[in-house]
Amino acid sequence: MLGTVVLALDLFGTAVFAVTGALVASRKRMDIVGFMLLGAATGVGGGSVRDMMLGLMPVFWVKEPLYLAICVGVAAATFFVAHVPESRYRALLWLDAAGLAFFCVVGADKALAAGVGAFIAIAMGVVTATIGGAIRDVLGGESPLILRKEIYVTAALAGACTYVALAALSAPQAVSAVAGFAGCFVIRALALRHGWSLPVYRAREGRSAEEVERLRKR
Repeated sequence: MLGTVVLALDLFGTAVFAVTGALVASRKRMDIVGFMLLGAATGVGGGSVRDMMLGLMPVFWVKEPLYLAICVGVAAATFFVAHVPESRYRALLWLDAAGLAFFCVVGADKALAAGVGAFIAIAMGVVTATIGGAIRDVLGGESPLILRKEIYVTAALAGACTYVALAALSAPQAVSAVAGFAGCFVIRALALRHGWSLPVYRAREGRSAEEVERLRKR
């Protein structure tokens, strides 16, 4: 059973992610149905994948329709006010960072509650936090954030690790949740602020035909 703090994060994170989906819809000039579709896909997408991977059927929003109702309601409301933040793409990135931090904690908590080990719980935290945004970006015709070189999945990983580690040490759930959220959000915020990214693979010059032939003869 989720504690009060994590449940609050879950509901608020759902609303935040739904707004990011709606803002993508606004940038693509979609109608209100498109807003609701992207809002719902973003808000419950990651959690749906998590529940299916953990064998928790039906998925959470089928058992608790409040989650889907929040997504649809928030996205529909954003249709009428999206002109306020729509010209500022960075607003979407900051909201997405908040949603990322909320869901890496919630996903890890739900996985631990399902009885899996720490390693899988961390993985489920990352899945919950990132897959909804990936679905949003694909449906919106944008390059998914998880495939860009900027720090994104790494932040979710840090937050999930923090939460699971503190839970293993029997820290109060509120402390674990706040620390996990802060760990993810601070890393993502610093990456957005300073343009941080992890090193990327750099192509190396191929061997010449002579070198290949010498290696073959060894």
